[in-house]
Amino acid sequence: MNNFKDFNIKPVMTCFNGKKIEIEDILNREIVVCAFKIELSKFQKKPGDKCLHLQIKVDDTERVVFTSGTMLMTMLGMVDEKRFPFKTTIIKQNRQLQFS
Repeated sequence: MNNFKDFNIKPVMTCFNGKKIEIEDILNREIVVCAFKIELSKFQKKPGDKCLHLQIKVDDTERVVFTSGTMLMTMLGMVDEKRFPFKTTIIKQNRQLQFS
């Protein structure tokens, strides 16, 4: 009889840890981006609107951020997943959220 532990199967992260924090509360503050996922938004203004889920650390505390910031989604798509986690600051430039 096989033992499950011998299969060497690791759990897949399906949700992020920590309390939700508003994007405004972390603007211009150094954070650590640990992971992200992009899904269809539950609050679509137009069909196909997406929502970015960010797993971050602020002051060594795990938090989750939800945003529709398309520039953030685009920038994260350019980061090789081997480069996670990374430190950054989210800024607002010309009404657009960006990593700096």
